[in-house]
Amino acid sequence: MARPRAATYDDQRAAILAAAAALFARRGYTAATMSEVATTSGVSKATLYHYFPDKIALLAEIARRHVARLEALVAEVRARALPPEDHLRELIRRFMQAYAGAQHEHRVLTEDVKFLDPAARRAVENGERRVVAAYAQAVAAVRPELGADLHKPIAMLLFGMINWTFTWLKPGGTLTHEALGGIVTALLFGGLPAVGGAGRSHAKR
Repeated sequence: MARPRAATYDDQRAAILAAAAALFARRGYTAATMSEVATTSGVSKATLYHYFPDKIALLAEIARRHVARLEALVAEVRARALPPEDHLRELIRRFMQAYAGAQHEHRVLTEDVKFLDPAARRAVENGERRVVAAYAQAVAAVRPELGADLHKPIAMLLFGMINWTFTWLKPGGTLTHEALGGIVTALLFGGLPAVGGAGRSHAKR
């Protein structure tokens, strides 16, 4: 009979993942070692290996959990059944809010997924594709007349504005993630009406 898990198991596991994400973001995945993960987590190496068999397992779980959180946000916003513009605005707001508390995880997701084995990488990338598809659908709901050939590119342009903020937007600075989310929304909705037939014809070419 398997020994039941301690009540603190999930909390300890989450703490190790958070520490590993911070270490990978700071040192780089390839440079970081399991010994450093253990030290940063405040646990022994034996305890660390009890939770994760190797460094690649840590990377896979950090990426999987981060994408899963983003997919959960998409589902939560969708469940509110907001009008199209409000829906897209809320998606941007919630994602920027999530990024504020997960800068290390997001850096790992964008920079280190390439080190995963093909199956694990494909699982993460499939989750990312579902998130992009949800944004493309949100754009389509606001501007359906643009056509399917522009909805995804506009969604990708939007992600271009928000996905790399971890490289320059520093915690505790004068510009917060919440404020930046408002700026991104203003840029998107200020510029979206200007996208018309010319943009569609260029996309086809």
